[in-house]
Amino acid sequence: MKKILFLILAFIVGITVNAQEAGPQHRIVMQLTSGDTLVHKNLMKQLRNMKEAAPTMQLEVVCHGPGMDMLMTDRSVVQEKVREFASKGIVFLACENTILERKLDRSKVMPEAGMVKAGIIHIVERQEQGWSYIKAGF
Repeated sequence: MKKILFLILAFIVGITVNAQEAGPQHRIVMQLTSGDTLVHKNLMKQLRNMKEAAPTMQLEVVCHGPGMDMLMTDRSVVQEKVREFASKGIVFLACENTILERKLDRSKVMPEAGMVKAGIIHIVERQEQGWSYIKAGF
C-alpha cells in the first residue's frame, strides 16, 4: 500500500514539475483598430517576438474599424506575414459589423481570417474567460 501511495505521489509531483517547466499557458486577445500600415508592420514584429518568447501561447488578433484594412486582400501590406502567423496558430478575426458598416467586400477578406459578429463583444467575452487584453498600435 505504501508503495502504491509513493508511486501516486511521485506521479503527481512529476506532472507538477513538467507543468512548471512548460511555463504559463498565455491566452492573449489583441485589438487592432488602426488602419495605419506602420501599425500593421509593427504588429507583425510584436507577433514574432511574442511567438518566440511564448511558443505555446494562444493568441487572437481581432480587427475592426479601420484595422480591418490589415485583413483585406486589396489593401493589406502584411498579407504574407498574416499567412505565416496564421499557419503557426495565431488566429486573425474580422468583425462582421465593420464589414457591413464600411461596406467592405466580404470576398476580399483574407481566407486565413475567421469572422466574429462584433469584434468588441468577442474581446469582452475573451476577457471574461480570463484572456489577457492588449491594444495594438502606437
